[in-house]
Amino acid sequence: MSTTISTPRLLLASASAGRQKLLRDAGLAFTTQVSRVDEDAVLSAAEAEHGPQSPSATALLLAKAKAENVAGDAHLEGTLVLGCDSVFELNSLAYGKPHTAQVARERWQQLSGATGILHSGHWLIDTANPEAATGEISSTTVHFATVSDAEIEAYVASGEPLPCAGAFTIDGLASAFIESIEGNFQNVVGLDIFVLRKLLTQSGISITELWK
Repeated sequence: MSTTISTPRLLLASASAGRQKLLRDAGLAFTTQVSRVDEDAVLSAAEAEHGPQSPSATALLLAKAKAENVAGDAHLEGTLVLGCDSVFELNSLAYGKPHTAQVARERWQQLSGATGILHSGHWLIDTANPEAATGEISSTTVHFATVSDAEIEAYVASGEPLPCAGAFTIDGLASAFIESIEGNFQNVVGLDIFVLRKLLTQSGISITELWK
């Protein structure tokens, strides 16, 4: 007797382990496909047409670009492609991933004792009705404790901050340095499940349909 396994409708356009864990913890069935978006090119084009982008607008713009890039490939009709992007705002400036230890060190010298905002853009495309794509920003204020130079050096040496927007994670080693937040905890990880539910509802889909 053969068993047919259906492909999950939800497709996450991201390789982020944090986002994938959030979806799994929420009981959602999904697959992943990493986008091939040139983020610098997308931002340059947007700034040439519309002028400088705010940190929150940048997050939504890149989430949209990633979702559209993946949705443009061949998928089953009715696949729900979710694009996400996170941008950290400090003193009205946007900060993405530091990538290098030196940049991460400089970021944490700024973060110590400071307050910033983590913006996560969400963009959902139903391949059965791509014209009705919808998106939303979720923003969470993050208050950082004062961190010593030794703690900064140890954290940078761990490698954790290098691939993270803003050079920190709230669900990892940096949790010891975050005093409090105002807003959604999941959003700081990179994906607000409540926002996803709203986007699904706007597309005429109940999130319970995606439960495993």
